[in-house]
Amino acid sequence: MSELSRRPDDAVVGLSLPHESAALHVTGHALYTDDLVHRTPHVLHAHPVCSPHPHARVVRLDPAPALEVAGVVRVLTAADVPGTNDAGVKHDEPLFPEIAMFVGHAVCWVLGETIEAARLGAAAVEVGYEPLPAVVALTEAIEAGSFQGGRPVVARGDVEQGLAGAAHVFSGVTEMSGQEHFYLETHASLALVDEGGQVFVQCSTQHPSETQEIVAHVLGLDSHHVTVQCLRMGGGFGGKEMQPHGFAAVAALGAVLTGRPVRLRLSRTHDMTMTGKRHGFHAQWRVGFDGEDRLAALEATLTSDGGWSLDLSEPVLARALCHVDNAYWIPDVRLHGRVARTHKTSQTAFRGFGGPQGMLVIEDILGRCAPLLGIDPAELRRRNFYVEGQSTPYGQPVRHPERLAAAWDQVIASGDVVRRRAEVEAFNAAHPHRKRGLAITPVKFGISFNFTAFNQAGALVHVYKDGSVLINHGGTEMGQGLHTKMLQVAATALGVPLARVRVAPTRTDKVPNTSATAASSSTDLNGGAVKHACEQILARLREVDAGRGLPWAEVVREAYASRVQLWAAGFYRTEGIHWDSTLMQGHPFKYFSYGVAAAEVEVDGFTGAHRTRRVDIVHDVGDSLSPLVDLGQVEGGFAQGVGWLTLEDLRWDESHGPARGRLTTQSASTYKLPSLGELPDELHVALLEQAAETGVVYGSKAVGEPPVMLAFAVREALRAAAAAFGPEGTSVELASPATPEAVFWAVERARAAAPGRVVEGLPGVEPDRPDPAAPPLRPRSERAAHAAGEA
Repeated sequence: MSELSRRPDDAVVGLSLPHESAALHVTGHALYTDDLVHRTPHVLHAHPVCSPHPHARVVRLDPAPALEVAGVVRVLTAADVPGTNDAGVKHDEPLFPEIAMFVGHAVCWVLGETIEAARLGAAAVEVGYEPLPAVVALTEAIEAGSFQGGRPVVARGDVEQGLAGAAHVFSGVTEMSGQEHFYLETHASLALVDEGGQVFVQCSTQHPSETQEIVAHVLGLDSHHVTVQCLRMGGGFGGKEMQPHGFAAVAALGAVLTGRPVRLRLSRTHDMTMTGKRHGFHAQWRVGFDGEDRLAALEATLTSDGGWSLDLSEPVLARALCHVDNAYWIPDVRLHGRVARTHKTSQTAFRGFGGPQGMLVIEDILGRCAPLLGIDPAELRRRNFYVEGQSTPYGQPVRHPERLAAAWDQVIASGDVVRRRAEVEAFNAAHPHRKRGLAITPVKFGISFNFTAFNQAGALVHVYKDGSVLINHGGTEMGQGLHTKMLQVAATALGVPLARVRVAPTRTDKVPNTSATAASSSTDLNGGAVKHACEQILARLREVDAGRGLPWAEVVREAYASRVQLWAAGFYRTEGIHWDSTLMQGHPFKYFSYGVAAAEVEVDGFTGAHRTRRVDIVHDVGDSLSPLVDLGQVEGGFAQGVGWLTLEDLRWDESHGPARGRLTTQSASTYKLPSLGELPDELHVALLEQAAETGVVYGSKAVGEPPVMLAFAVREALRAAAAAFGPEGTSVELASPATPEAVFWAVERARAAAPGRVVEGLPGVEPDRPDPAAPPLRPRSERAAHAAGEA
C-alpha cells in the first residue's frame, strides 16, 4: 500500500459525518452567489435580448429605444468588448453573435437599476433578423452531413473477421435523449471592480480558473487582473463546468463599463433555453456472439448532438467511446464517433460525461439480443464480464474485475434475486394487464480526466498560532460533499480534531490554475494536494517537537516562536496515466469504479405507467472517506440516472413552422423531474467492503458519476416487463427515455408480436458502412434457416 493510501488507526476519514454545510442548507443560512447581491450596494441587473429564430443573421440592432426605458443604464453589444468577443475555449462561441445559432441565443444584454427595468429595456431593443436554414433533429444533422470537430475511432482486432466468424449476428439502432441539469440554483454571477481596476467575480462555477481565463480575454486583461470566487453552488452536475464563463464575462464587462457591480442571474426559463444539456446520442451497431453466447465482435458508430458549438462535445464523445464496453470483454471492436452540429443550445458536460451514453449502447444491445439468443439477460451479462488479464478496447488493463463479480454476487444474495424472480414469473402468469420485470446490470467507470493535463490539483493550508487550521483547495462545492471530505483529509493528515479545521471558499487568487470540479476526480486530486500540504507542515512540526510528544497547540506555538513556517502549498498529479487522443489508445484512467444494481418494476398494460418496487445496490467507493456522504451520492446519482432514462423528455419543436427550434420543455411544468413518487418503494444501498484502492488518497475511490449508470437496471427491468406482455422470446425495443408513453408502445408492440418474432425498430443511418442494410435484430442462424425455407 502506498503512503498516499495508508490510513492511520485514529483517522477522521472513514467516519460517517454530516455534510459540513448541512445545518446552513436546511436553515436557509447558506449563502449562494445571488444572495450576495443584497450585501452589495448600487447593483445593476442584466437581462438578455434573445433570438426567436434557431438560425438567423442579425442585420440590425438598435438599443436606443431601450435607453428611453426608465431605469435602463446601458445596453451591452459587441462594440463594447475591449478584448476578444468570444466565451468559448474553442473560440467558436461569440459572446455577442452576428449570427444567432439557436432559439434563445443572446445577441445583447441590457443593464438596469432593477431586474424589471432591464427586462422592459430588453423588450424594447429593436433587432432585425434574416432567418437562415436550421438543422434541429439529430437525425436531420446525420442526413445532412452536418458535423463538427474530430471523428475519433477506437479499434482492436479485426471486426469484419470477428463478425464473419460469429455464430449469431445482430444489427440495430440505439437512440437516447439528452437531459436538463435542472440544478436548484440557476446560473449566477456578480461582478465588481475595485479602486485599482481589479475585477472580482463571484460566480456559480465548477471551473473558477477557466471562468477567470475567459473573463480576462473578453476584457483584454491578463489573468492576474481577474479574481473569481465560488462560495458554493446549488447544484452543478456538469452544467456549470463550461457554461458559466460567458455569463460571468457579461457581468464583468458591465461592471468595467459602468463602474458599478453587475448581477446576472438567469430565470429558470432563460436557464433552460440558453444553456447546454446532456448530449443526446444516435448509435448504429452490428454485434456478433459466438456459440457460447459470448461477445465476439462489435462495430458501432456513435453520433452525439453537440448543438451549435463544440463546448466539451469532443471529450464527451471520447469518453462515450471508451465506455461502450462497460463491464464486458469484446475481442474485436471498431467504434466510430462524430459530433453533429445542430441549431440548439451547445450541449455540455453532464454527470457521467458521455459514459452513460456509451454504456447504454452495449446495455441496450444485450437487453435486445438476450431473448433472441434464448438466454436470460442476467446470465448473458455475467457470462461476458471482464476477467483478470483482459484489457479495454483502448488498451488499458482492467484491474480488480473480481470486485465487480463480488458486487454482483452480493446483490443477488442480499436482494434475494432468485426467489423474487420466481415471484415475478408467478405474478405475470396471474395478471394479464399488469406485468413485473426484474433486471440486474453492472457498472465499470473509468476515473480521471481524459485530458491528461487536468489531472492535477493544488491546495494551501494555514496553521495559525492558536493551532487552528484553514484550508484552501482548487475544488468547488456544489452539494456533493467535497469540502466535507477535505476537512476529514486535513484533520487526519495533521492528527487534529475535525473542529480545529475550516475550509475557505474556492478562489483563483489562493490556488491558481485549477482544474474543473468534474470527472469524479476532485476528491482524488484535491485530497492528494491537501494531504501533501499537511505533510509538509507536519514534518516541520515533528522537528520542533523532537520526540517530546507535545500537545498540538503547544508545538505550534513553539514552532512560531522558532520561526518555523506554518503554512504550505500542496500539489498533486495523478501518476500512471497516459493517453494518445489521436490513436485513442493508452491508460487514461487511474482506476475503475464498479457497481451493480438489481431493480424490480411493475407496468400497467393499459397506460404504460410504471413504478419501481425495489432496488438493491452494491457500489465500490474503495475505502470510503465519508460513508454518509458517499451513500448520499450513490442514492442521488441513481435517482438522476432514473430521471434521464425514464422521465426527463427534452423536446425541441422540429416542425417547419414559426416555432421551429424552440425548446418546448422549458419549465418545471413541462419537464418531468424525479420526485419522491418516482423513488423505489424499497431502496437498499451498500458500499462494497474490502475494496481499498492503492495509490489514491486514504484508499478511497470516486463516487460522483458512476452511480448514475446503476439506473440501467430500472430501464432493463422495464424492458423485461414490457416483453412479458408478449410471447416468450420476444425482443422489445424500448425508447429512451422510457416514459409511460414509450413503455405503452413497447407493450403494444410486444402484444402484437407473434411467437419468435422480433419487434424491429427504425433503420439506421451510416454512410461510412460497407453494408448498413443488414436486417435488424435477426441472428445469422435464423436468417440462414429462413433462406433455406424459401429455397
